[in-house]
Amino acid sequence: MSLDKSIGNLKGVGPQVAAKLNKLGLYTLKDIIEHYPREYEDRRKITPIKDIELDCHHNILGVVVSAPQVSKKSGKIIVTFRIKDETGSIYVTFYGQAYMKNNFAVGEQYLFYGKVKRKYTKIEMDSPEYQKLSDPSSLGEVAKITPIYPVTHKLSQKVIRGLIAAALKECTPYIKDYLPCAVRKDYQLADKSYAIENIHFPKSNEFFFEARKRLVFEELFMLQLALCTLKSDFSRRHVGNAHKLPIDFAVFLESLPFKLTDAQKRVLSEITDDMQSPMAMNRLIQGDVGSGKTVIAAIALFVAVKGGYQAAMMAPTEVLAIQHYDFLQKLMQPFGIEVGLVTGSMRAKQKSELLEAVKAQKIHILVGTHALIEQPVALPNLGLVITDEQHRFGVRQRIKLSEKGTSPDVMVMTATPIPRTLALILYGDMDISIIDELPPGRQPIKTNAVDSSYHARIYKFIEKELKSGRQCYIICPMVEENETNNDLQNVVDYSYLLRTEIFPDFVVEYLHGKMKPKEKNEIMERFNSGEVHILVSTTVIEVGVNVPNATIMLIENAERFGLAQLHQLRGRVGRGQHQSYCILVSDSKNKITQKRLKIMEETTDGFVIAETDLKLRGPGEFFGTRQHGLPEMKIANLYTDAKVLKEVQKCVKHLLGEDPKLHKLEHKELLNEMHDRLAKESLHHAL
Repeated sequence: MSLDKSIGNLKGVGPQVAAKLNKLGLYTLKDIIEHYPREYEDRRKITPIKDIELDCHHNILGVVVSAPQVSKKSGKIIVTFRIKDETGSIYVTFYGQAYMKNNFAVGEQYLFYGKVKRKYTKIEMDSPEYQKLSDPSSLGEVAKITPIYPVTHKLSQKVIRGLIAAALKECTPYIKDYLPCAVRKDYQLADKSYAIENIHFPKSNEFFFEARKRLVFEELFMLQLALCTLKSDFSRRHVGNAHKLPIDFAVFLESLPFKLTDAQKRVLSEITDDMQSPMAMNRLIQGDVGSGKTVIAAIALFVAVKGGYQAAMMAPTEVLAIQHYDFLQKLMQPFGIEVGLVTGSMRAKQKSELLEAVKAQKIHILVGTHALIEQPVALPNLGLVITDEQHRFGVRQRIKLSEKGTSPDVMVMTATPIPRTLALILYGDMDISIIDELPPGRQPIKTNAVDSSYHARIYKFIEKELKSGRQCYIICPMVEENETNNDLQNVVDYSYLLRTEIFPDFVVEYLHGKMKPKEKNEIMERFNSGEVHILVSTTVIEVGVNVPNATIMLIENAERFGLAQLHQLRGRVGRGQHQSYCILVSDSKNKITQKRLKIMEETTDGFVIAETDLKLRGPGEFFGTRQHGLPEMKIANLYTDAKVLKEVQKCVKHLLGEDPKLHKLEHKELLNEMHDRLAKESLHHAL
């Protein structure tokens, strides 16, 4: 049966089961055989009943010695019977499954796998997986390494295991191996059909490792090949605008509010080289919080406008867009460059007048939120597009902005320190520049992780800082009280407590994403001017907000945030000349949580923090959003498989060096597979 057939063609898959499989993203036979196990249980070892440990999972080979009895407790049906082996006996219990009464016969032998626990005076195995053993010689086929799959709560492991086994039986002859023979030979990779079969049902550890090695290599190989193809396509397709450095370039650099660091100078050189090239720039600027990316963006905007083009800069929030607008306006006005701001909260008349000025090219730089990509915004001579904190936009939003010009230069900025392995996947189609140096004079932020018993001391310390003229951020994970999570701090109630009981002599305001943009902007302006002393907020202030006078960042329920997010929040302080502090409050006893918070105390290096976050939480949770264009990894792990990724990059480079367009006959299947993947993957739309 061919792999593109619907899952409904599989025996045992009716409409109800199909709907459950669809919830897992499984629609075709190919999908189900590539639904890899998340872990394995070694059920080859059988535990004698006398050796079982309570509250542990065991494999028990037992004979049913009492007929299953059905009873009711609190309205729930319970089926119970006793099993024994040569060393002892225990009870087996199933809850809410009356039909189990007919599944077991006295005198028959079964293999049971489940958790054993004490229930009152009885020791029982609760709702185990089981298999009848008619022939003792078939024990090796039943007691084996068992895959555990990601499932929905209404689909049992036993059912999905059976469906995958059935699908493999039907599909194995149709599995194509599109990795070239030379690649398989050079890297000692198993055949695809062997790998698929042994990733699901490995006969031994060796079989599993061989299967995984092949599938991880293939997944990263196809991804890298697609990215390299996209990158070369971008170079071929996107003949851009060759900008010349303006005659007053040096004067503009002298007018900047501070001297550039060596890292900024290096990155600026890479950008100006790109802009002077006839090919369109496609570059990621990566720099830790406060490293000075916005200044580099301003210089690029200046070069584009002085070369006769318009430029656009998109920010993820209105607060940040306004901040960029104010900064750019001060820099550009002395050089006769007009800067405009477009946001979703503008009045219709105001917006209409602005857009007319943009259309007439009286506005040279347009700054805005996602309102920039709306249809009426016309930039007739767009030569440069800058996107700030790109991972916060859907990939399509970035494209829409680029499409307003004819092959404009593209520059993407992020303060999220992305580990190199992840950057190669997320931004593999882009050139990457890293600003790895902070401006001189910045004092490291002192960070402490404590539990909630420290609150009285924390509030005294905040009061001391406020009396010295400083300001404070307090971050909560929730906006309002929630019945299911009333142990978490929320912005509204916490602000009321601070205003009325703890800091009645200071101005306390709150900010969250549900507020109207105008209201948010007014509060930020008051905080910026020093009128507001304490700002209680959700993570809406995570990106880009710049208040140099704020010296304390207090984060409540810190366990609720990712490390990269905590690092971003911490970066809101330490932006001025005064010593700054970050206090992380958490009562969590979870060892991984404690380890993560310890890392925050030990380092302010965003890349070290990001590597740890990737290691502890995995790539899927790294950004806290699924909009970043990261393809779902079915088996590869971007942290533990970094070594394989390096091998893959070397392999792909060599392959494309010999056959750049994959036109050789032995690469035909590989080319077809790559085109199929590009048609489906979100990264195809990244350009």
